Amino acid sequence: MKKALCTLSLLLTLPLTLLAGPVEVGQPLPALSLKDQHDQAWQLTPETKLVLFAAGRKASNLVLAVLSTQPKGFLEQRKAAYLADMSRMPGFITHTFAMPSLRAQPFKVGVSLSEDTLRGWASEPEAVLLIDLEQGRVSRIRHASSEAELRQALLPQP
Repeated sequence: MKKALCTLSLLLTLPLTLLAGPVEVGQPLPALSLKDQHDQAWQLTPETKLVLFAAGRKASNLVLAVLSTQPKGFLEQRKAAYLADMSRMPGFITHTFAMPSLRAQPFKVGVSLSEDTLRGWASEPEAVLLIDLEQGRVSRIRHASSEAELRQALLPQP
């Protein structure tokens, strides 16, 4: 009976560990365990200083407009990572058009296909959420709603 209760408890709490909590300044960025556009494991590294988070089509197009002209390794050189929330997109569109388009890009994209995964994350469908990190903790949250603002955020940091 005790073993059954332990197993049930584990099964009930395991899904909660897969969900990211809210993003708050001063707090550690919630752990994410996602797949990239090539269906490979995607996680932020301890060295990550900036997360670009796109939660809508316009925000995603903004990121793609800026990053698609950059050389391979651009994000890694800036200790940045790109995360796209595709959970609101119809599955047919995601798998037929969006994912093949992302696979053609020279950078990795963390892809969230479940609304629950990023529940609590602030998002603006028309702007890219920029999450600055210091040793894994959120140090600043800002938005970029133009290519110029996003390019400025991606300038090398001293």
